[in-house]
Amino acid sequence: MRHVSPRPTNPRLNAVVLMLLLTAGLTGCFLNNNPTPAQEASDAEAAPIAPPLEEMKPTKFNMNTASESDFMTIPGVGERMVREFLEYRPYNSIVQFRREIGKYVDESQVAEYEKYVFVPVDPNNSDAQTMMQLPGVDQSVVDELDLIKPFQSKDDFVAALSEYVTPQQLAEGRAFLVEE
Repeated sequence: MRHVSPRPTNPRLNAVVLMLLLTAGLTGCFLNNNPTPAQEASDAEAAPIAPPLEEMKPTKFNMNTASESDFMTIPGVGERMVREFLEYRPYNSIVQFRREIGKYVDESQVAEYEKYVFVPVDPNNSDAQTMMQLPGVDQSVVDELDLIKPFQSKDDFVAALSEYVTPQQLAEGRAFLVEE
């Protein structure tokens, strides 16, 4: 029987969860189930403000820019895999990532790594598999976006993408795009 050790926590994911809890104002229900009238009034006046969607950070690491220490936080990644991740930079597609890393681990392990990493998306040049890393994007969305290529800028692409994904997915997906 194979022993499975618990996953280490991802510091970025923990920070995002904490931010969401604070933003939603849920901390009060955990810290004090019976607030006084003065506390309720104070809470209403000082309601937390959510950060703009554009400022939200991805919960995945960019394969072309992440540090060795970032990669070491990924479950199942050791020093050897970090070296392999770095060796094949720059990654131009998720297919390339799968092919190169698939030389060292099986397909299911590559899929596990993909839960924590992404290859930057070039709206005009990325293949369908790379585009489908964007939150909420499937083959039908890729097909629709292909019909309106080329995009003049990242903003033009984001505007087009906004027709197919939620605002949350759009905010997360912006971080997956190549820098202009």
